[in-house]
Amino acid sequence: MGAASELRRVGRCCVADGVPRRSFGVALVVGSLLNLINQWEALLGRGRLDLLKLALTFLVPYCVATYGAVAYRLQQERTDVRRVV
Repeated sequence: MGAASELRRVGRCCVADGVPRRSFGVALVVGSLLNLINQWEALLGRGRLDLLKLALTFLVPYCVATYGAVAYRLQQERTDVRRVV
């Protein structure tokens, strides 16, 4: 199997049933908590809000949750193929 084919499989898993929705939920909860921890002064009006940090604090949990879901789905596909063979 080529690299392009593997990349297409990963891409399909990233947008598969429920993955974006669950990853978004994780990012919303974890990102909110991390922003409260890391930028509480700015959120209370006592400091300057760093928009890059704000965005990354939501993006990183989204990517981690998506990675976990994709890794699980790819492992399941490999396991299913072994069962058939």
